Amino acid sequence: MEALLDYDLLLVVVVGFAAQLVDGALGMAYGATASSLLLGLGVPPAVSSATVHAAECFTTGASAISHHTFGNIDKRLFRRLLLPGMLGAAIGAYVLVQLPGDAIKPWIAGYLLLLGLMILAKAFREIVSKRVTSHLIPLGFVGGLIDAIGGGGWGPIVTTNLLARGNEARCTVGTVNAVEFFVTFTASVVFLITLGVQHWQIVVALGVGGVIAAPVGGWLVKHLNPRWLMLVVGLLVVGLSLRTLYLTVWS
Repeated sequence: MEALLDYDLLLVVVVGFAAQLVDGALGMAYGATASSLLLGLGVPPAVSSATVHAAECFTTGASAISHHTFGNIDKRLFRRLLLPGMLGAAIGAYVLVQLPGDAIKPWIAGYLLLLGLMILAKAFREIVSKRVTSHLIPLGFVGGLIDAIGGGGWGPIVTTNLLARGNEARCTVGTVNAVEFFVTFTASVVFLITLGVQHWQIVVALGVGGVIAAPVGGWLVKHLNPRWLMLVVGLLVVGLSLRTLYLTVWS
């Protein structure tokens, strides 16, 4: 824990900026990036997840406002994901405090690896967007549950699933980012009640970097070509999944 007190907070701000820039443009990876940093510094999984979610309350709020401003939100999709995501986050945060969350990581990584490969395949075909309307409630619940347990995962699970099923890229990223604020806030409240939130200097540094990056990500997703967006998302998901499998299974 002493490493956190001596750590270069400016670097944490940069990490928060980069993580939110990727998250705002691609709909994922803020939690994975920030959690990896904290876990690498020796922070326990529950404390790491609590710290990241506290910072995300600021970054996802700014991101949601940015995506709304740029017209990237599908209101119907937003409503269908909102309550299941919040419920999953509340249960996941409570479970993480009681049990280690690392056991299910390989299974989630394998699932995401398959979805990432599906997205890459779609990126090289003619893109025909459709509005996904089925299985949104269980998708939101599972996304919120895994996000809270793993310190990240809402975007990789929900965004990846929707894109793999053909939902339009810009509104998928914008809507999932907007719902993420409420998912993150719910998990943070549970963590605050059960653990308290430690390391406020890290929370503030991550939050500052993320808030600065949020408008850039909201603008970027509106101007990216959908095919390139899917290609980058697919590569990111495959890379993160392989890294998780390597660290949890093969190392």
